[in-house]
Amino acid sequence: MTDVQTASATHPAPGVLSRIFRTEQDGAPGDGHEQVVLCHDRSSGLKAIIAIHSTALGPALGGTRFFPYASEEAALEDALNLSRGMSYKNALAGLDLGGGKAVIIGDPNKDKNEAMLRAYGRFVESLRGRYITACDVGTYVQDMDVIARETEFVTGRSPENGGAGDSSILTAFGVFQGMRASAQARWGQPTLRGKRVGVAGVGKVGHYLVGHLVADGATVVVTDPFEAAVNRVRAAHPEVEVVADTAALLQAKLDVYAPCALGGALTDGVVAALGEFGTSVVCGAANNQLAHAGVEKDLADRGILYAPDYLVNSGGVIQVADEIEGFNFERAKNKATKIFDTTLEIFTRAAADGVPPAVAADRLAEKRMREISALRSVLLPGARRA
Repeated sequence: MTDVQTASATHPAPGVLSRIFRTEQDGAPGDGHEQVVLCHDRSSGLKAIIAIHSTALGPALGGTRFFPYASEEAALEDALNLSRGMSYKNALAGLDLGGGKAVIIGDPNKDKNEAMLRAYGRFVESLRGRYITACDVGTYVQDMDVIARETEFVTGRSPENGGAGDSSILTAFGVFQGMRASAQARWGQPTLRGKRVGVAGVGKVGHYLVGHLVADGATVVVTDPFEAAVNRVRAAHPEVEVVADTAALLQAKLDVYAPCALGGALTDGVVAALGEFGTSVVCGAANNQLAHAGVEKDLADRGILYAPDYLVNSGGVIQVADEIEGFNFERAKNKATKIFDTTLEIFTRAAADGVPPAVAADRLAEKRMREISALRSVLLPGARRA
């Protein structure tokens, strides 16, 4: 195995290295990363990147994404974006954890094997607790059990191994709480009853979210490129309407749009379509939904209320974080319920400051990271510096 603590072993796209080292003084608060680890195990074929954005609040916690990236550069870019999002997510969730994320380059349906996962686990172990991993796109509870054979710094394990199990359960529950808060802010009642909600992506999280929405009395429209995912939703909720693709979903005259697949879903074109067809709220589970800076303002200018993704989808990280001290589902669920209150607080702050909710959320997360980082810099008698 080769452990490279810088990104010099690859040829990242122009600007990626500058993003890693960028500081607040450079005009991009929160964008710099503490550490980026390139992981290569020739015998198993492992190619992975672990990005630690911040340990200001504690060890960096974030999932491992297994995905067939078009290039190593694309994988690095994704790791940087996702790890930064985890810092903000964990901060807003009130967790004493920093932000990190890992990506494994490959097709999980073809390339994943025990040797590769265990090799990855050894790289996680080499960081000695600076990074704690969990599930993400392309990785599952069973994979975490394999990784745990090489490292203790892993969460989201199976219940039979003392873990929290599928974190999608509380991720979906948290998104539903954020959507209820959005409904309260937009229509005066914390319910989706009588509203038309479109869910793009009904895999891990979207499937559970549909269940909450149906139970709450919403009319639900879904789309997913994978037929098996659609069929599972149809079997559980035959009343749900299915459309061919995202373009058709955007035209379905939705009250609420819930992007629950991969990031970058809110492009200029998508936002224009949402405005054209009268969508009032965007609240979904996908990470990094905003395709680029400025989209949050475009949403606000069009009168569309946006619930920041890393706020409302934090139920999953709340669930796996609870596992670190010994998992208790009801305790974790109670913490995830507070996403409702935090979402309303963000909307209130945004209105008071005259900024989009995404900006208000960033400010609140950055404030907590600054304050706790300063507190941890004070050396107490008998204590070691973090």
